[in-house]
Amino acid sequence: QVQLVESGGGLVQAGGSLRLSCAASGSTFGQYAMGWFRQAPEKEREFVAAINWHGSSTYYADSVKGRFTIDRDNAKNTVTLQMNNLKPEDTAVYFCAHAERRGVLLDYSGTAEYGYWGQGTQVTVSP
Repeated sequence: QVQLVESGGGLVQAGGSLRLSCAASGSTFGQYAMGWFRQAPEKEREFVAAINWHGSSTYYADSVKGRFTIDRDNAKNTVTLQMNNLKPEDTAVYFCAHAERRGVLLDYSGTAEYGYWGQGTQVTVSP
């Protein structure tokens, strides 16, 4: 049973930074792509960033490109999301996601590609 536990959320002023972490267990972590998604109140869950199983390729939503960085440590079974220059519109619950199947995904931004989700961590950016 794959379990994902996020940490690192909180309250920050616009322009500030936060670093989210996700610890995975119950998985051959290094064989699966990982992603971060977010959901604001009354909005659908949206893609933020993803990283392939090897860590050699990363993918970002246009809204966070140049500000957020996803990374992974396969030895520690962790994936991180460094968020810089945060904006009020980044306010949301952020979810870590583990791919449903090993290897390359058809669509790294698609929620259907991910079979396991963390409980989410709140990120609030004040103006």
